[in-house]
Amino acid sequence: MGTTEAELSALADDRALLGRTSTAERVADILRSRIAEGFFPPGTRLSEDSIGGALGVSRNTLREAFRLLTHERLLVHQLNRGVFVRVLAVEDVADIYQVRRLVECAVIRGLGEPPFTLSGLEAAVAAGERSARERAWKGVSTANIHFHRELVALGGSPRTDELMRSVLAELRLAFHVVDDPRRLHEPYLPRNREILAALQARDSTGAEALLTSYLDDSYQELVEVYARRIAAQKR
Repeated sequence: MGTTEAELSALADDRALLGRTSTAERVADILRSRIAEGFFPPGTRLSEDSIGGALGVSRNTLREAFRLLTHERLLVHQLNRGVFVRVLAVEDVADIYQVRRLVECAVIRGLGEPPFTLSGLEAAVAAGERSARERAWKGVSTANIHFHRELVALGGSPRTDELMRSVLAELRLAFHVVDDPRRLHEPYLPRNREILAALQARDSTGAEALLTSYLDDSYQELVEVYARRIAAQKR
């Protein structure tokens, strides 16, 4: 599974983001975003020559970007074959949800005295509902990810924000395999609204209970569908 000419042409449009001070971190940011968007689906082999040429960066810079994303579990190096976008195992999905429960619920539990700054959450909820009205299901998926990132951001910890950026980017690898964003995300839009309403009402205990139930249900549904898809791909 390789990269098409059209995809490389679109990737070349990202060269402007690199500016005059191209760095491996900036290249990694671009590739991370593209992977999260499904531009490079799980299982895709990433060609050093093609991607380096599209972005106008050296092979050493690109290899360092690949190394960074491999450390984040988004890419995997296969001996004598190259670098590929990672395909998660079902056990990976379970571990990701364990981290989400530990982090997201702890953030709400530790919010302290209200009021809380909820503008980021409000914007994410509105964006998801707007995308659903427009039947833009990938937009719903993106808005849902933003909702959870904004939820964690309420904790005010740059380190936790960085952790969740990586965890949620990895989770999207599973979403792309399932490839049914409406089924995965539309039912949770009203639940996002409920969590937001609880926080607006200064009820962090209620918000945590809602989030715990939300994550449990999301995990059960995703694992069931994901396991079937992975099994089907191996046949």
